[in-house]
Amino acid sequence: MVLAASSLQEALEEIGEAWAEQGHAQPVFSFAASSALARQVGQGAPADIFISADEEWMDHLAARGLLRANSRRAVAGNTLVLVGSAGGAVRDLSQLGEERLALADPEAVPAGKYAKAALEHSGQWAGLADNVAAAENVRAALALVERGEAPLGIVYATDALASDRVEVLQEFPAASHPPIRYAAAVLDASRHAEVDRFLAFLAAPEAARILQAHGFSAPE
Repeated sequence: MVLAASSLQEALEEIGEAWAEQGHAQPVFSFAASSALARQVGQGAPADIFISADEEWMDHLAARGLLRANSRRAVAGNTLVLVGSAGGAVRDLSQLGEERLALADPEAVPAGKYAKAALEHSGQWAGLADNVAAAENVRAALALVERGEAPLGIVYATDALASDRVEVLQEFPAASHPPIRYAAAVLDASRHAEVDRFLAFLAAPEAARILQAHGFSAPE
């Protein structure tokens, strides 16, 4: 059982298939916001591996002694982008007016925290905070833009790549927010015989190739 950030869905499902093709049992994935998954682990949810879209929620579990010692590793990076409905009239944050800006929850979810940091860096957060439509995870934020419920949203570049209903309007500089780093670790309660081998597979060349094909970068 792998608990993973929602932005990893397509890539991890393909990695799981590649793993199964080598004769291993098919992994079971549960995708949600890293914050929600970390809370589930803290409440005793049975799982073997946790993959977070930031280091903070991994630190949270490590501080509680819920990660297997020395199992933590970075597996991927990402880029933050502004997206709009394909062909939409609103093309820039300055055109937003009273309309909504879709973000993952900026107080808890990694994608939302990165977005808030980027807007604070550019001096735009104070003027846009009241426009924010906070979603439970980054894919839910993407869906708000896809459905036209928000003309603009800030998501990962990989989310935009996975959708044919939005287009990228702006890429935020890497220096405008903390590094986007996906961390994976074995949960201390796991007793699955293959958990260490699957974690190693996540960092192997085949998995790295799949992650790159889905728009992820190598971890810093």
